[in-house]
Order: sequence, then structure tokens, then C-alpha cells
Amino acid sequence: MSATHSGSLSDAHAHDEHDHHDLPWIRKYVFSEDHKYIAKQYLISGIVWAVIGGLLSVLFRLQLGFPDADLTWLKPLLGDWIQADGKLDPEFYLALVTMHGTIMVFFVLTAGLSGTFSNFLIPLQIGARDMASGFLNMLSYWFFFLSSTIMMISLFIKTGPASGGWVIYPPLSALPQAVNGSGLGMTLWLVAMALFIASTLLGGLNYVTTIINLRTKGMTFSRLPLTIWAFFITAIIGLLSFPVLFSAALLLIFDRSFGTSFFLSEIYIGGEALHHEGGSPILFQHLFWFLGHPEVYIVLLPALGITSEIVATNSRKPIFGYKAMIFSIVAIAFLSFIVWAHHMFVTGMNPFLGSIFMFLTLIIAVPSAVKAFNYIATLWRGNIIFTPAMLFSIGLVSFFISGGLTGIVLGNSAADIQLHDTYFVVAHFHIVMGSASFFGMLAGVYHWFPKMFGRMMDDRLGYIHFWLTFIGVYLIFFPMHYIGIAGFPRRYYSWTGFDAFSTFTDLNELISIAAIVTFVAQFIFIFNFFYSMFKGRVSTLNPWSSNTLEWTTPINPGHGNWPGAIPTVYRWPYDYSKPGAAEDFIPQTVPFSKTPESNLPGETDEN
Repeated sequence: MSATHSGSLSDAHAHDEHDHHDLPWIRKYVFSEDHKYIAKQYLISGIVWAVIGGLLSVLFRLQLGFPDADLTWLKPLLGDWIQADGKLDPEFYLALVTMHGTIMVFFVLTAGLSGTFSNFLIPLQIGARDMASGFLNMLSYWFFFLSSTIMMISLFIKTGPASGGWVIYPPLSALPQAVNGSGLGMTLWLVAMALFIASTLLGGLNYVTTIINLRTKGMTFSRLPLTIWAFFITAIIGLLSFPVLFSAALLLIFDRSFGTSFFLSEIYIGGEALHHEGGSPILFQHLFWFLGHPEVYIVLLPALGITSEIVATNSRKPIFGYKAMIFSIVAIAFLSFIVWAHHMFVTGMNPFLGSIFMFLTLIIAVPSAVKAFNYIATLWRGNIIFTPAMLFSIGLVSFFISGGLTGIVLGNSAADIQLHDTYFVVAHFHIVMGSASFFGMLAGVYHWFPKMFGRMMDDRLGYIHFWLTFIGVYLIFFPMHYIGIAGFPRRYYSWTGFDAFSTFTDLNELISIAAIVTFVAQFIFIFNFFYSMFKGRVSTLNPWSSNTLEWTTPINPGHGNWPGAIPTVYRWPYDYSKPGAAEDFIPQTVPFSKTPESNLPGETDEN
């Protein structure tokens, strides 16, 4: 199919728009095939999971910050997981860490971020009536919902949820008799993740197909917003890497339930020798991290794409280095597939092989630095408008730089071997991946909320939310670098038995208090979000004076997005503050023939 809409396809979608108004409520809002409603479903689901994942982190931070405290008051919530002496059960602590990581990485930052904004923005910004397949799009959400339901159920079973760490390394995860959390909870984890992967693959196929085939007239690849480039490359990464995690989960199920030995060899439990032999737990790590490192960019690239759009719009300047930004996204995607073993420097790999992965890891800093430099150059001397979305985007750039610098430290195998099992690693990936991506998601919600719901969020609450969250994130994770360098180990349920770590009592209390305050601050956003959805100030058609196509639709677009013909695109999306122009923005739909006073040599409608 050509890169533009055919007349028959446009007519079919227009007919579909009419049909959509006649659909029953459950088909229009629940089992919807409209990409905008599906995006909202992903967003609401992501918010729910973010609250759950954040609450789990607060529970284990209570244990780490106040290890001698009596937590009996939590018994109505946690039941038998609070022991008779008022302390948190050690196995449940590991389950909390496992489920927190799983929820935040997959259910919030993968599904909540990419599922929301890829669904919402791709058709609107490329000029399409909807996704290539509305049915597969609906199916992708409901696979995710089913996955979420199973994962939620695992939180309430008697033996507890999965407790092998979010990376579920065997042999702990492969032996149901190892610990309580390796039993039914781990089985439910694996089933939920298999459904989640199916959801991701269905979504990714739809995103790639839509971007390639359904761009409106004039929307060449060189005129795509950087958001679309980010979603496009992210979908390709997911399609190539998630099947590898699926294979790892499938082989793990075989080891757990069918007596195979893919990841097990010479295992003893309670003095009893199990029959497994010939497998290797290191093989699982290779399979997991072949997804696990690209997953960092499946989470991060959509946030960076969102930031590119918001920074340019609110700086009232063209994005600096548009082509360099595209090349950096492609370079990051390529390199993300060949650096996975830098997570495995401590597995005893050959030092020569380790040096290769170290070299490739340090190279990935180059395209990352290009993006950071281009954001700063775009901001430089811009006529900056500090909306909440802009503040969260600048916060993302801050985290991307500060967290990225510690990544260079960990990319060095000699340093990583010393720091790998310390809080230095926790601090690094929570800043550069977790917090940066979360800020990108929040920035996107504040920026495109008017297009989603036809109303404006409250700016004052947005500013309070930003500053409490921004300061809170640094208060949580910056001290972790210090205690990590000093050797403080991660994953330890209690550290009070070690004299060497007693000096970190105050810092751990500070981190835990900051985590609780930051978690509570998110309810400012939740109130602002749901209140504004119904009571917020009604939005104008283009509240941010932006150039991209989504702002040419009605304030509340119906199914099909444009009531008439889809607009034609004539220019790239970043014509802000163009010398000679009557206004400081020129939408993509404005022909060059209408702006002779600001056209550069070679800019004509025939291009």
C-alpha cells in the first residue's frame, strides 16, 4: 500500500465513524476499536498500576528505613505477612521487591506509557482515521487487561506473589519448592507475562503497520514528528526482543512443570539431590537481558520522543538537529541489542568478551549525548513557556544526564564488578530509566490532556506536583549512589546485623521518608487528572499553539478524527519562530504558498 490514504480507505473510515455513533455503550467505551478510547484505557490502567507499584515500594522502604519498627499496624492490610513480633516477613519482602519491579517496568512504563501515547498520537499525528486494525488494537488492550488481572490475583494468594526478583533468575524461580514465592505466585507471574508479551506484540505490529501505510498526503518520513519516530523505533525493538523473553518464560515453565533442565543442573534442596543436570542458569540471563536491555529503551524512547515535541513547542524554537535526533534514536535502538551482557559482568564471563560488551556499552553514550545536547540547544535562548508539561520534560533531561553519567561508570566492567550488587545500581537505573520515563509519561499527560478530554488540567497543582516529585526523586536516589559506593548491598531484607552498615541508618531513614512523601505527592496529580476530566476549564482548539496535526481535529474528535477530508501536510512539524513569519508557529497544514514572507530557498508546495 502507498504511504498515503487511498480514497476508498478514507471513505471506509468515514463510514466507520458514522457506525461508531450507533454502537452500544459497551462497544463504544469498553470494547472500543477507537484508538483514542484504547489509549485512555491504557492510561487509566497505568495510573492504577502506578499507585499499586508505588505502594509496594513504600512498604519495603518502611522495612529498610525503619528496620526495628513495629509494623503491627499494617496487619489489617498484609495479614500473616506481618510476623508475631511486628516485623515484615523476609520472604514477603522479596515478593514486594519482585512485584514492584515487574509492575513499574512492564505494566506502568511499557504498557502505560507506550500503550497510551502510541495509540493516541500515531493516527492523530500522521493523519490517519485510526490504527491499521482496530480489532487487533482492542485485542492488545484486553490481553494486557487479562495479564493485569492475573498479576493482581497473584498478590492475594496464600503463598504470596512471585519472589524471585523482577528478573526471576533460576534456579530460585525454576523450583516451586524453593520458597513460597516460587510456587503458584511464580506460575501466575509467568502466565501473566506471556499474555503481556502477546499484548505488546499485537500493539507493536499495529503501530509499525499504521506508520508505514496510513500517513496522510505529504506526510513523508522526513516530516514526521519526533514522537512518531520514537514510537516507530520502539515498536520495532519490542517486536524483535519480546519474543526472546517469551521463549525464556516458556523454557522456565518446562523446567518448573515438565522435568526439563534448560536452566538447572546439580541442584540440592535440603540435602536431597534433584534429577536435573546439564542446564545453565546463565543461559536464562542471556535470554532475559536480550530483552531486558532493549526494554530500557522501549520504556525510555517514547518518553524522549514526547519530550522532543514538548521542548520544541514550549521553547518556541525548531527542535535542534532534527536529523541527528532521528539518527540517534536509530543508533540507540541498534546498540541496545548488542550490549545485553553488561548486566552479566559478575557471572564469570570471559574477560575478553566482557571488554567487548564494555566497549559497546560506552559507545551507546554517544547517541544518548547527542539527544541531551540537542535538548539543551533547543532550550538555549528560547522563549520558554514553563507549563507543567515543560517542567516535567526538563526534569526528564536532568535525569537523563545525571543517570546517564553513572551508566558510564557501570559500563566499565572493573567498576561494575564492585558496584553490581549495591545500591549504586539501584540509584542509576531508577534515575535514568524509571524516573526519566515516568517524567516523560507525566509530561505527555499534561500536554495532551486537552486533546484527550477537551479540558485543561490545573497548572498550579501541576507546578506543586512537579517540584515535590522532582526534589523527592533526587532525595531518594542521590544518596543511594553514596551508600552504594560505600558497599551497601541491595536486596537485603535487614542490614542491622552488620556493623559496617550502621553508619547508614540516617540516610536510609531520609530515603524512606522522601519515598513516602513523593508517593503521597502523586495523589495531587491523580486528583488533578480526574477532577479536570469533568470540571476542568474547557480547552481551546490549539491551546499550546502547536504545529502538529492532532491540533487540527475538533476539540473532542469522534471516531475517524477529522469530520471531513484529512488535511494535507506541506512542511515539517517544527516551524516555530521562523524569521519573517506573521506568527511564531506555522502548522504543518499551511502551504508554503501562504507564507512567502518566511519561506527559505527551495521551500515550495511541490516538495
